Amino acid sequence: MGRLGLSWSVHGGDGRLRPDEVVRPGERLTWPRTVGIGAQHVVAMFGATFLVPLITGFPPATTLFFSAVGTMIFLVVTAGRVPSYLGSSFAFLAPIGAAKAEHGMAGALGGVVLTGIALAAVGLVVQAAGAGWLRALMPPVVTGAIVALIGLNLAPAAKDNFVKSPLTALATLVVILLVTVLARGILGRLSILVGVVAGYAVAAVRGEVDLAAVGQAGWVGLPEFTTPTFHLDTVGLFVPVVLVLVAENIGHVKSVAQMTGDDLDPMSGRALMGDGLATTLAGLGGGSGTTTYAENIGVMAATKVYSTAAYWVAALVALGLSFSPKFGAAISTVPPGVLGGAAVVLYGMIGLLGARIWVENRVDLGNPVNLMTCAVALIIGIADFTWRVGELQFAGIALGTGAALLTYHVMRAIARLTRAVPDPQAPVR
Repeated sequence: MGRLGLSWSVHGGDGRLRPDEVVRPGERLTWPRTVGIGAQHVVAMFGATFLVPLITGFPPATTLFFSAVGTMIFLVVTAGRVPSYLGSSFAFLAPIGAAKAEHGMAGALGGVVLTGIALAAVGLVVQAAGAGWLRALMPPVVTGAIVALIGLNLAPAAKDNFVKSPLTALATLVVILLVTVLARGILGRLSILVGVVAGYAVAAVRGEVDLAAVGQAGWVGLPEFTTPTFHLDTVGLFVPVVLVLVAENIGHVKSVAQMTGDDLDPMSGRALMGDGLATTLAGLGGGSGTTTYAENIGVMAATKVYSTAAYWVAALVALGLSFSPKFGAAISTVPPGVLGGAAVVLYGMIGLLGARIWVENRVDLGNPVNLMTCAVALIIGIADFTWRVGELQFAGIALGTGAALLTYHVMRAIARLTRAVPDPQAPVR
């Protein structure tokens, strides 16, 4: 069981956490304390995880089920060395929406499956050859541009839901903003969840909530499973997601390594494989693709408890909730106006995560190669350019991703030959 990361030593011999102490991934507190920490992880991931199925129209209980199972897969694949929760990835929102419009839910699930297989394959290569080739292919300027254009490409979707009930949407948005600056600790980190609850209350008062399905649903039952279908023209929609998931996973592994003091670089490939397998399984059964969650990393930073035992508890709690059809039906009653208010913040945050990558990696946007890479990719992604080649259709996110990679590497290669502009990867003096 130790090789699978399913055994833990008791922290300090008594399982108690004293001031300034750190609980390492291979340790655990007493089981009651571990259960408490695990429940906190469920709360932290819940707001973001259930928003994805609400926006995409996927069954919430099914998404929660595969989130829980995916977390277990991740913990086993990483041998319990990388504490992380796998929740629904927002990078899938745009491609799922586009694929679903053309081929229904089953067609969108086919794209999720292909994304998971590709991510697992990247993980195998990284495990065998290291991550150096990935950093060369996707330097921070390219990664930031891809993440930014995925978030900003979703702006019209946010508006569509917002205008269906502007007052409810505005109330949701205002509460999210206020809780962010008024609340402290874990409540402040859950501002989107709090905003959605407040917006739901406003919508209920205004008669926008239909609870008929909740009354008809049973308390206990299996999630709703759906099998995928595969269509060639969805491939271009989902390829960019692989790059985003790679960047997210590697970034989160590095964050955990920095907090725990462990060298987790050798686990990067395993983390990608774990997420790839979890995403593949989700697509095969009707769930959304997964990614490691920054929200739960924030909980670890606040508590100093990095025990993977707590994540097993979180996964088991989420799994239990997924077997309540009434719970899933209740989540599905969230009206469009509430989703629109939350999406304004959410999609904007995804876009700005790209800018954060530029800032944290000190990308020199004064360099023409970097500047034009970002400029071209963002406009193509935000405007949602499309290009159809036979049965294949490449939309704004795919084209923007391709533009970022092509523009950067071609311009850099020419610049290194002509020396007309500085090499963007040369140290800034």
